[in-house]
Amino acid sequence: MNISVIGGGAWGTTLAQLLADNGNNVLIRDINPEFVEKINKAHMHPFFDVEIPHNIKATLDLKEACDMSNVLVLCVPTKAMRTVLKDINTVITNKKLFINVSKGIEPNTSFRVSQIVDEEIAKDKIEDYVVLSGPSHAEEVILRKVTSLVAASYNPKSALLVQNIFSNDKYLRVYSSDDVIGVETGGAMKNAIAIVSGIASGMGLGENARASLISRGVKEIVQIVKALGGKEDTAYGLSGVGDLIVTASSMNSRNFQCGLKIGKGMSASEAQGSSVQTVEGIRAIEAGYEIGQKYHLDLPIINTAYLVVNGKLDAKVALQMLLSRSLKAE
Repeated sequence: MNISVIGGGAWGTTLAQLLADNGNNVLIRDINPEFVEKINKAHMHPFFDVEIPHNIKATLDLKEACDMSNVLVLCVPTKAMRTVLKDINTVITNKKLFINVSKGIEPNTSFRVSQIVDEEIAKDKIEDYVVLSGPSHAEEVILRKVTSLVAASYNPKSALLVQNIFSNDKYLRVYSSDDVIGVETGGAMKNAIAIVSGIASGMGLGENARASLISRGVKEIVQIVKALGGKEDTAYGLSGVGDLIVTASSMNSRNFQCGLKIGKGMSASEAQGSSVQTVEGIRAIEAGYEIGQKYHLDLPIINTAYLVVNGKLDAKVALQMLLSRSLKAE
């Protein structure tokens, strides 16, 4: 099968290797000439010191990538997703299967990627939409370490198709789901709690505090998923709790590292700017706060984090506020 990956960063190129391992022809489209040259000439991953299969090609030309395949894997930062989709809509001439592997909430609108696709891709140019998500550090998948993901679509046949495209019986197992809202929301909101976990570690609070914040953070993720129409079981699955486990305590997590820097005294903007990869968690905190206000949810961790990352509250004061809340049953 011919497959185009839109976005050749850490995750996009890693998934390109997986798809090539599964016998597919893969063309990556990226806007960075250095990435494209490194893939085409050196056959190396742009971020990791790992050689990738020689049959993976890269291009700067979006039309070339879209013409090559009827399967488009979307792997660009959420803040850039609408612009990229607008451009895709102008160059494609037939229906495409859109597979989103980015985890985030759009700034300003708080839209999930499926909602952006609905707005920007003409109905006669979309075959279907599937989101693929779960606990997956690119640093491990590029080394072919065992990983599990979940593919969700409103159309069960499309979810099963993506399940089969990405599953590899040596190192990657994909489950299927019909809960697009739950998978997208869990994948985005776990980044918010990962930021909080990092802040706690940066403040030197220890593992007890981090475990408390993560477990209570799960409760808040579940509330948000349910408020938006997703399923509680999904929030407790791979795209929710599973992804949170791998993100909220690991130095491979850019969101955890961002929080760590904030906990040590950096501002949120400074911490974001110091990362060479996209940090989605700050926006996830803001989106979580906005959703909580809209649906009148009880989200003390996210609400307090919102004040911290926006410079309205010192992290130490925020901790005291959380500890001094009225006692209640779990």
